[in-house]
Amino acid sequence: MSESESVPSGEAANRDALVDRIFHAAIGMMEIASIYLGHRLRYYATLATHPSLTPSELASRTGTSPRYTREWLEHQAVSGILDVVQTADAESRRYSLPPGHAEVLTNADSQAYVTPFALQLIGSVRPIDALLQAYRDGGGVPYSDFGEDMREGIEAGNRVMFINQLGSEWIPALPDVHQRLLADPPANIADVGCGSGWSSIALARAFPNTRVHGIDIDEASIAAARENAANAGLDHRISFHLGDAADPARSGQYDFACAFECIHDMAQPVEALRAMRNLVGNGGTVLIGDERVAETFTAPGDDLERLMYGFSILHCLPVGMVDQPSAETGTVMRSSTLERYAHEAGFRSMEILPVENDLWRFYRLNA
Repeated sequence: MSESESVPSGEAANRDALVDRIFHAAIGMMEIASIYLGHRLRYYATLATHPSLTPSELASRTGTSPRYTREWLEHQAVSGILDVVQTADAESRRYSLPPGHAEVLTNADSQAYVTPFALQLIGSVRPIDALLQAYRDGGGVPYSDFGEDMREGIEAGNRVMFINQLGSEWIPALPDVHQRLLADPPANIADVGCGSGWSSIALARAFPNTRVHGIDIDEASIAAARENAANAGLDHRISFHLGDAADPARSGQYDFACAFECIHDMAQPVEALRAMRNLVGNGGTVLIGDERVAETFTAPGDDLERLMYGFSILHCLPVGMVDQPSAETGTVMRSSTLERYAHEAGFRSMEILPVENDLWRFYRLNA
């Protein structure tokens, strides 16, 4: 009996489609890893400053092995990420970045810059043994275990949005807050879960009359934030604090508070939101930016939902499970979930803001 006779046609079609999908996903995974190598070894940055380079020229300029460099270049050309400018023998063949590719791979200020995804994805699987154990015993994986790749990947990916959109699109969606941040006396802003500080820097740049206080529990992130603010020449208006936002001495001291892409990672999001409500006091406003997930669970989901669930199973849920008791939120925090958290934290109301963004949704919480 042939295989086609032994397997129902519908089952065979499903089987073959999944095999094809996983095959192409494997290619994609390898390309992500190759982009990671190209970024960390400064291959892309070097190619971006030269019309074309041979393997030995690129290796010499980056302090890398010529043989490994040649293999990487050939892979990039076969994958369509680089162009072959001059076809010759393997050693003298020349490679270049096609038009538009340098922006995607090297321009950290461009909204087309996607190299941070490679850092995040490599970081996501770095603590794979600890992740397996967490799945078995219900524990968590600390954020620090995901390493420098994850921290830098999140920093670089979010930085692009902060410097291009925070002051020009997100805050103006809150007209009364926007007006207050531009007015006298100088407003105080609490940036909760500030990470490496680029949201705080963007706020200080957009609203030069404000004082910004970044708050985060990750020591490495706070150290990076202080360095970034100093390099930006804004450390006289931005201060960073290691710890949480629940310090009673801060209650009612802020005109506005915000938290970007961090509430879903927290073990106790209600307590964090309650602390933010206390920061701004009665009548104050809190802005939350978090993932633009679907409003309800639907299977199969779209590409964005697949991406968000991927980050959830590998990173966000394990991070949120470290401290117990935990709300066990994960990346896929739907609007209804945040609204419930906000209500439990004592906010009067929540509204979704009319801000267009491919990855995030923005919420106004009214204290």
